[in-house]
Amino acid sequence: MSASRGPAFTVRGLNKRYNLVSAVENVSFTVAAGTSAALVGPAGAGKTTILRIVLGLLEPTAGSVAIGGQGLPGTARAVGGMLDPRGLHPARTARDHLLVYAAAVDVADERVDEVIDLVGLGTAADTRAGALTAGQQTRVALATALLGDPPLLVLDEPAAGLDNAERAWLQEFLRRHTRRGGTVLLSSQSLATVIPFVDNLIVLSEGSVVYEGSPARLRRGHPDRLVVASSTPIALATTLAAQGFTDTVIRPDGRLAVAEATEGQIHEAAKTAGVRLDSITPDPIHPDRVLASLTKPARPQPTPYPGVAAHLPTPTPYGIPR
Repeated sequence: MSASRGPAFTVRGLNKRYNLVSAVENVSFTVAAGTSAALVGPAGAGKTTILRIVLGLLEPTAGSVAIGGQGLPGTARAVGGMLDPRGLHPARTARDHLLVYAAAVDVADERVDEVIDLVGLGTAADTRAGALTAGQQTRVALATALLGDPPLLVLDEPAAGLDNAERAWLQEFLRRHTRRGGTVLLSSQSLATVIPFVDNLIVLSEGSVVYEGSPARLRRGHPDRLVVASSTPIALATTLAAQGFTDTVIRPDGRLAVAEATEGQIHEAAKTAGVRLDSITPDPIHPDRVLASLTKPARPQPTPYPGVAAHLPTPTPYGIPR
């Protein structure tokens, strides 16, 4: 795998409708080769639909997806995908699962041992999938995606169900992949989960893009603040603005929410303005609070006609209808 320049994924004007329901509306973005990008939003925002279209598992109603670019192959072997649910047969060992998929994609059996080592499965490779932890099942699914040594990875909710240690391992694994020149496009319902390691964010709400850009730029638009109770908030806000701290909001309770200034700078401004300070309280903004401010909850889906739901097939834990 070698570093490449140019786009790895290009999505233009993507739309997907299911009868009267619009799952994706006019979505466009580009993921540069050698970087990682995350589709982030609540359940029902359209993340999985987009990933399935990128992987060729769904046809879009309108729009286009291009995979590869200068120096990048556009073949199926270039892309490794991991979907949710993970597609593991509960009675099959991880190693046997990988051997089946290796044969399906015409990869030598020796590659199975290589990907088992790559994802750190160890002796768990000979355990039945139904007895594996969520973290181990994710490693098996990731190993499956890596069988063809693809430069491009498309991962649906890779951190779902993982504990902190497994999440940290996954983040470092994906960082190493991009450092080697690979590219990652993944989805997540949590902004906090992906901000530490992705280069670009595509935030979705009700099937549409509501933010696209770097985590740093999003953070600048939603900074941590110090909440200040004072004797004369307007005088303090005026003095802070004169000193360059213009991002100050007066809250309904009369307190000031001040961004970018330190406690020391607020004390100096209060001294200059002749204002008494009663309290200064940190108000850090959790990334998922930012996500909630940008998005709307999933729209309710139409219910089947009476009597239809009782006849719908019940999926097994590995996602195949009985």
